Formats: sequence, C-alpha cells, structure tokens
Amino acid sequence: MAPLRKVTAALAATAALLLAATTTASATAPAPHGTRVRENFDRLPLGPVTAGRGWTTDASDGTLTVEPSTTGYGRELRIRTEGNGRAFLVLSDLAPHGNSLWARLRLRVAAFPTAPDWAHWTVAEASGADSPTLVRPLGGQYAPTENANFWGVGSDLGPTGDWTAWKTSAPATASEWQCVEFHLDATDNQVTVYLDGVEQPDLTASTHHHGGTSDDFTFPTFDKLKLGWQLYQADPAPSSYDVRLDDIAVSTRRVGGC
Repeated sequence: MAPLRKVTAALAATAALLLAATTTASATAPAPHGTRVRENFDRLPLGPVTAGRGWTTDASDGTLTVEPSTTGYGRELRIRTEGNGRAFLVLSDLAPHGNSLWARLRLRVAAFPTAPDWAHWTVAEASGADSPTLVRPLGGQYAPTENANFWGVGSDLGPTGDWTAWKTSAPATASEWQCVEFHLDATDNQVTVYLDGVEQPDLTASTHHHGGTSDDFTFPTFDKLKLGWQLYQADPAPSSYDVRLDDIAVSTRRVGGC
C-alpha cells in the first residue's frame, strides 16, 4: 500500500501545481492580440487624477476627475474645462506597428459651443516628435449657417495647414453617450471614423483628399495620442465644458464593442 500512497500523493501534487499555474496564467493573461491600451477607470480611486496605467494628463484651465459612472456601473473620467481651456488623457511612447492604429472610446459631451461662429474643438489628437503635424481624427466645428455642431477630421501645423473638414452628415449630439472609433492607416495617410459602429465615409481623409491646402497630407511617426477636450476660440458659449470618457482601447486592429 505504501507505493500506492506515494503515487497518489505525487498525482495530487502535480494536479495542484497545474491548477496553480492555470490560475496564475488566467490572472495575468495578456490583453487581446494587438491591443496596446485599455482603460475603463474602474480600478482608479475617485477624485482628481493626473496619471493612470500607461497614461498621464495635460490640462490648462481644465481638470480630470474619476467619478462614479452616470450609467450606474463602474467609474468614468470626467473632463471639465473653462473657456478655451484643455484637458487631455495622454498616451505616450505608442510606436504602433506600421505607424497605424485603431482607437475606440465612449464619449458624452454635455454641450457643444454655440459661439463664436465657427468655433472648433478637438477630442482626439495624434502626433509624433519627427513632424509638427497634428492629426485630429476626432473633432468638429460649430457652423452658424446650420446653427449646429458637426463632427470633422482635421489637422494643424503641417504642410496642409489648419483645417477641420466637418460634414453635415455627421451631427454632434450633446448629452448622449456615443461610441466613437477611428483608424489611422499609414498606407495612404488615411483617417477613417466610425460613430456607434457605423463607418462615416464623408469624414474620411487621406493623402490627396482632405480639407487643407493642395499639399499632401502625411502622418508623423506617431508616438503620442491625446483624448479629451480642447476648444480654441476665446469667450465661447457656453463658458465651460463637461465631457465624460470611458472604455478606451487602442490597438493595432479594430477593437469594436460599439
């Protein structure tokens, strides 16, 4: 019976080791293939925040605060700015493979500007140290001719100048949660935007198709992505802005989930 007891004990020990290994692997399982950043703010303490897992912040006349979710589940990031202030969550050292990336986030803007005329704003801005070009895949503008705000892709400081190519086919709706996605594809310096899972072809920009000068629109070598809010004109109406962000993901392939 002694040999049998030894065999039984050995099998039990092996099973325990396998179980422990499986549990550890499960607890430290990597994010889905290609995913570089995921943030839902649920593990952060409530209150003002200046940094998180793999990100920092950039603010002027603005604040970033982790608050209980307005939907009743988990936590979310509240961004508040005064006047033409800014407040961004900043992802640095991205270096995406092939200089291309996908991003997805849930967003709610309490109110968009209604003055001055043509006031424009940015939600996402991608940049690189090797070029002054700022690529703004998520932003928009107040069009007094339509008395409304519209989403638009834009850029600044590069050879194509300062532009926001807003489209009336993509109205920006206040006080509603929206799932927004964009794809930066270096193959043709193409920006593609999706709203609630639906591609917005009118918002697509690329090397020869954009809203700037006749020069080619070209990407920098991306190493930074900013997500948040900035309005550029002084003395806007309303005088302050409240923006909520949640469920952020940045990947080399489309994350989906909208």
